[in-house]
Amino acid sequence: MRCPFCGAQDTKVLDSRLVSEGAQVRRRRTCNECQERFTTFEVAELQMPKLIKSDGSRVPFDDEKLRQGILKSIEKRPVSIEDVETAIARIKEKMQATGEREIASRWLGEAVMDQLKRLDQVAYVRFASVYRSFKDISEFREEIERLESGNPKKEA
Repeated sequence: MRCPFCGAQDTKVLDSRLVSEGAQVRRRRTCNECQERFTTFEVAELQMPKLIKSDGSRVPFDDEKLRQGILKSIEKRPVSIEDVETAIARIKEKMQATGEREIASRWLGEAVMDQLKRLDQVAYVRFASVYRSFKDISEFREEIERLESGNPKKEA
């Protein structure tokens, strides 16, 4: 593993732990050259289904885009990065469990909202407001009332 600080190739693993319900290995490393410490995450690379966008186009699944969307919604919220990685791993596992080669992007958006609802309700409402294109404050109010009552969103 190359050191992100000095670029040296000689690093040493100090600690390894399973995270994200065993879907990832978190490794704490140190560089033998500059002595800096850093963390890496190891995951199995599996073929993910393609996403079918609302316009009918098909795009490859991009877990970095998924991660950035979730991170934007949890900005300044008390959610750990490990909880985010666990949520991403759950979403990817659900995608693979479908057994499909292609999945509607709407399915992915709903899966993200389901995980955000578990992580942080404010982050959930933030994501839902962008994903569902809330037009005014009444739509925020309706979503918050649904969240408080535990009722799922009514389908349009």
